[in-house]
Amino acid sequence: MIQKPWTRRGLSYYNNHMDARSTKSPQESKQRKKAKKPGRPKLPKGAAKGRIVPVRVTGDTLKRIAQAAEANDQTLSEWIRSTLLAAIQ
Repeated sequence: MIQKPWTRRGLSYYNNHMDARSTKSPQESKQRKKAKKPGRPKLPKGAAKGRIVPVRVTGDTLKRIAQAAEANDQTLSEWIRSTLLAAIQ
């Protein structure tokens, strides 16, 4: 039977050849760490908010909303969210 080479990450292997990484010592394999993905880590299930609702406001209105949020020691998003919830209850 003729063995056909196959490629993996640009290297040529034969069907019965073991992967080179499996022959490394435990110390060598501990030294290699996975690269972290860029960006914010994923939140646990249920911790993320459901939807984003984009709203356009004028510059003057945004300043007034920001002042009201600051007066209540809230972020802009927290103030908008609490004000909307109070309006519908």
